[in-house]
Order: sequence, then C-alpha cells, then structure tokens
Amino acid sequence: MRRTRLLTGALLGAATALLALAGPVAADDDTADADKAPTQAGTSFRTAAPMQQDQKATASASTGDYLYWSYPADAGQRPTVRATVDLSSAQARHGAQTWRIDVYDGLRRRQSCMYGMQARTVPAETKSVALACTLRPVRAWSEAWANDPLPGTYYVRLTVTSLADADLGQPVSASVEAQSKDIGSSVAVDGTLSAPLVPGTTASAEKAAPADGWASGWWTGRWVWTAAGAVLAALAGIGGYALTRGSGRPVGAP
Repeated sequence: MRRTRLLTGALLGAATALLALAGPVAADDDTADADKAPTQAGTSFRTAAPMQQDQKATASASTGDYLYWSYPADAGQRPTVRATVDLSSAQARHGAQTWRIDVYDGLRRRQSCMYGMQARTVPAETKSVALACTLRPVRAWSEAWANDPLPGTYYVRLTVTSLADADLGQPVSASVEAQSKDIGSSVAVDGTLSAPLVPGTTASAEKAAPADGWASGWWTGRWVWTAAGAVLAALAGIGGYALTRGSGRPVGAP
C-alpha cells in the first residue's frame, strides 16, 4: 500500500512538472503570434490588420483594392509611416499609376503630413513605388476643434488613385512600416485623455496598446525643467543677496 502511494505521488509530481513546463511554452507561442507582423491587409477601417510600430506588415492584393492597417501611437511620439508597392510586370501595364497613402486617427480623422512623399505618380515601366508620411507629434490632450493627433489607434490606407482602366486587377504586393521619434517634453501639455482613442471595448484598448503600454499622461519632461528652473532661481536669489548685502554696519556709524 505504501509503495502504491509513493508511485501515485511520483506520477502526480511528474504530471505537474510537465504541465508547468507546457504552460510557459504555450504562453510564449501566444506572445510570438501576437508579435508577428501581419501578412494580410484589411479592406476597411473595421477590418484593418493590426500591427505594432517597427513591424513590417506585408500584403498581396490587386490594383484598385483599398488596403488598411492599424498601429498604436502614444503621446510624445512623432510617427512616420512608410509604404512600398511592388508593381506587376511593366509589359502588362498600360500607363502611369498614382499611389497614395493616408493616415487616420482613432476618430477616423485624416491627419496631414508634416513632410514626406504621400502620393506619387510613376510611369508604366516603374517596378516599385515608395511612399512616406510623417505626422505631427501626438499630443496627450487637445481641443476638439484642433484636429491634433491624439493617443490611440491610427489607420493606414494604401491605394491607387489614378491608372488606366486596363490595369485594374493586376497583382501587386505591398509592405508598410510605422516608426516613431520620441519628441518628449517639447510637445507636452497640461492634460491627458481619460482613455486612448481605441475603437471597441476596454479589452480592445488593452489589446491594441503599444508593446510597453500606454503612457500615464501626467508625467512629462516639463516637471524636470520646472524643478530645475526653481532650483536655479533659488540659487540666483541667494547669490544676489550675498553680493549685495555688503560687509555689515559701517565702523563709527551712530
């Protein structure tokens, strides 16, 4: 009987160890799948393929399709979206084509580009088209009328806007990548959104968050500059007092 209990305990211990080993592996697999760049694009805002910044998303499509991707952008970032379209064989095309990339925020407001080649017309013999759009810095808070970029989901739309009718439906392949430069306190404001502009529920907001999570919004570099300015002002006051107070009461004064 004792031997049976020992054998049963050993088997249970081995099973527990195997389950413990299997758990992290499954979690790692899920994380790897979540971090994997999409290989297809959506056809509307609702079906936009989600990606993270610094990922290169790819898709195969037909000329004339609308291709959509989405990515998160946080306060203090200045995103740049780049797209490359590999066109079909030049012998199969009948004229020039104009390709365009547009970026929309979480409210589906089209955001203007600070600089970059947002649209480009290429002749029939061109093999690929490269586009880019650098947005204005994302602000933690803004007036409703200002149309400033705000933290949340951003949508990328890529499509051809002008081409010969005979070229519709020809196969193309596209790649899109979003990268950001951290602007920091130079665009900091006194305020923050109650929640990032992510469509859907709270769970959707957590799923669409950047890899390192959303910024809290209350801490910015302006706190550091304010504190440093206060310290310098205090030191200047002490120094000025030390220079102007003199050596004390003059000798022989009544």
